[in-house]
Amino acid sequence: MSDVDAVPEVHPASTSTLAASGNALLSDEGSAPNPDRAAADAAVKQTLHRYLQKHRAALLAKLDGLAERQARWPVTPTGTNVLGLVKHVAGVQAGYFGEVFGRPLPDPPAWLESEDGEDMYATLDETMADVVAFHHRSAAHADATIDALDLTATGTVPWWPEGHRDVTLHRILVHMAYETARHAGHADIVREMLDGLAGDGDGNLADKSPEEWVRWREQLVDIAERSGLRDLDA
Repeated sequence: MSDVDAVPEVHPASTSTLAASGNALLSDEGSAPNPDRAAADAAVKQTLHRYLQKHRAALLAKLDGLAERQARWPVTPTGTNVLGLVKHVAGVQAGYFGEVFGRPLPDPPAWLESEDGEDMYATLDETMADVVAFHHRSAAHADATIDALDLTATGTVPWWPEGHRDVTLHRILVHMAYETARHAGHADIVREMLDGLAGDGDGNLADKSPEEWVRWREQLVDIAERSGLRDLDA
């Protein structure tokens, strides 16, 4: 599991696009429940949940069309591989939306307790289908937790440092949307290094032919080389 990150928990009332009316969402301690505040909380939870689901889908899509060998192939010195990233995120979401809120995932795999990085690669005994199936199972369990709890529901992250372990569902939704997006980005780069497939179809990647991409890269190499020469002249 990753340690506590530096991403702050943004209060729903500060999210102007989701808040109904600014200060009207704030209520004094001990006052009656504010229906506007509850509606704003629900809107924030829905938005964060959608982002989490979008990043999950982007990560899983990076396995499309890969053979078992390609999906497992380590392309960095630290062994980063697409299937390992999917397995890692599956395990992380199982913990954060399970144990943290007293809703442990039933029949968890033994590797979830491993200290040897076994969540970062698929063993010979695991197929790509096995890993994807577990990802779907842990995602369904996470979604059930998100649906069942209010944004302000509290939990405890036992693997975070003391003094930082008490969290809300809001905090964990932000944390997991960030975590999943980060690893989806890793998978995007790893996939491009494997077979040249890049992007997620959202139109942010320029539409270039293979030849145009070669020329584009050559242009960037030239800029990098010339900037290095400039440093030598300084």
